[in-house]
Amino acid sequence: MRYTQHGTTPALLPELGEVDRTLVMGVVNVTPDSFSDGGEWFEPRAAIEHGLELLAEGADVLDVGGESTRPGAGRVPVEDELARVLPVISALSAQGAVVSVDTTRALVAEQAVAAGARIINDVSGGLADPDMAGVVARTGAVFVVMHWRGHADVMDDLEQYDDVVTDVRDELAARVEALRSAGVRDEQIVLDPGLGFSKAGSTNWPLLTHLDVLRELGFPVLVGASRKRFLGHLLAGPDGEPVPPLARDGATAAITALAAAAGAWCVRVHAVRSSADAVRVAAAWTRAGATGEDASGGTVAEAVSSGTPAGRTTAGPEDLPDRAAQRAKDSGTNDSDDRSTT
Repeated sequence: MRYTQHGTTPALLPELGEVDRTLVMGVVNVTPDSFSDGGEWFEPRAAIEHGLELLAEGADVLDVGGESTRPGAGRVPVEDELARVLPVISALSAQGAVVSVDTTRALVAEQAVAAGARIINDVSGGLADPDMAGVVARTGAVFVVMHWRGHADVMDDLEQYDDVVTDVRDELAARVEALRSAGVRDEQIVLDPGLGFSKAGSTNWPLLTHLDVLRELGFPVLVGASRKRFLGHLLAGPDGEPVPPLARDGATAAITALAAAAGAWCVRVHAVRSSADAVRVAAAWTRAGATGEDASGGTVAEAVSSGTPAGRTTAGPEDLPDRAAQRAKDSGTNDSDDRSTT
């Protein structure tokens, strides 16, 4: 089974398949040392409340992580990681959330799935733990396979590429073959180019502008650019100092819109509301370009013939649906890092 259709969601997540746009994955860091929000939601109750807030802002998936993967970060004991993520995953799953666990450890992944996680999001693509592929095959969970060359303490030394787009594609293809050999089914696999992981700032841009090359492998693609260092450098002031992580959310939303228009299955972000709006803009833009349909469901030709601007109606403000109702309509039935910062 191969995924070649724009935005296709794995059949293992049927409720998300009803959402006809790029999905938004909200980050729930249960760590004391996240690069952008370290410690803010470290306590389980705070993390659960934050996850529910992200759902209300439009998140389709919640990605719960208990170990920082920022550059230079050390490992935490597996017992600590389990104690951080399991109560949060269990509580959010019980509330009906589609939950992903952000881990490189097979033991954590297996227990997280037992607690309700539907997705295993592994920054190492299964390379960090030889038992991970077996857990993925056994549990049947969706598996995000990120491009990875080494742990956070060494990844900045592994940035050499002949051609970053070709090399990342080929290395991800090799991971797919290894996972297949271990019994992982194609319908479980999602690919992630691994922005910022063993990639210097300028190296990330070709991966973003050539998402089509990764999509040619036939699997959904997840993009995780949120608040990363290459955005901080892009927005640097005259003194060359990168802007801090929280000042990168506007640029993140711009990448969300562009990635969605390029066919990304999902974007992983810290600030959900702006990216939730961005994917809806991209969906309307793409629909209009492909079919001539405007955001209201009419067509440009109909609007011109009626004398009404495209996307507008003759109804007054009192006849328009409220924001919550419109958000539910746009998203089907869904009412609603710690990744490297290079």
